[in-house]
Amino acid sequence: MQYSTAFSDGVLVLACLASAWVLRRAFQGQALQRALLLGFGLPALAAFCGVMRYAIDPGWGPQHSAFSQMSSYLGLPLLGLAATSLSLGKTWSRATGTLAVLGLVGFLLAAQWLQVEPTYRLLLNLLTLLLIAFAGLRHWQRLGPPAAALAVVGLFAVAGLVVGTQGFIGPLRRVDLFHALLTLAYPLLAWLLLSLRTDARAEIRVKTL
Repeated sequence: MQYSTAFSDGVLVLACLASAWVLRRAFQGQALQRALLLGFGLPALAAFCGVMRYAIDPGWGPQHSAFSQMSSYLGLPLLGLAATSLSLGKTWSRATGTLAVLGLVGFLLAAQWLQVEPTYRLLLNLLTLLLIAFAGLRHWQRLGPPAAALAVVGLFAVAGLVVGTQGFIGPLRRVDLFHALLTLAYPLLAWLLLSLRTDARAEIRVKTL
């Protein structure tokens, strides 16, 4: 068993669930809520499967891999799209959320059919991080959103492109450090989404005066 990884996955579960709970309350009754819950719920499920895999039963490996891929191909991109929409002051309808999910699934299936899935995954992740950075930097008048957006982008980039999940860095397993970076990134992303929601509401009030 790999108990250090089970622990780091467990902390990640708590971080994602806490973020989802806060956003659920903040976006109660809004169509965007479902996309946000899916965006934070998928990494929580992936991390939970990781806890089961590394602490109890290695047979949870396929479920762990499946939810990890769903989080990468669907969960995080949905959060990037949500951040951009909030930054621009746009609201989602149920149809918008459904089309976003179907579009992401369709692009993934096309990439698999064309056998370019690794390239697609890299481009999708880079595009998602660019959307998050754009969403925060657009509100440059305030320090919080740009700083949070750049921190989120940096954490995800370092986790995916530098740290990875295989091998060791000194005495530390790379996968544990990977989880630690995501544990910081997801709550920061949740805070950014809340901040962008507040800014969007303020802009609407100003325009109606």
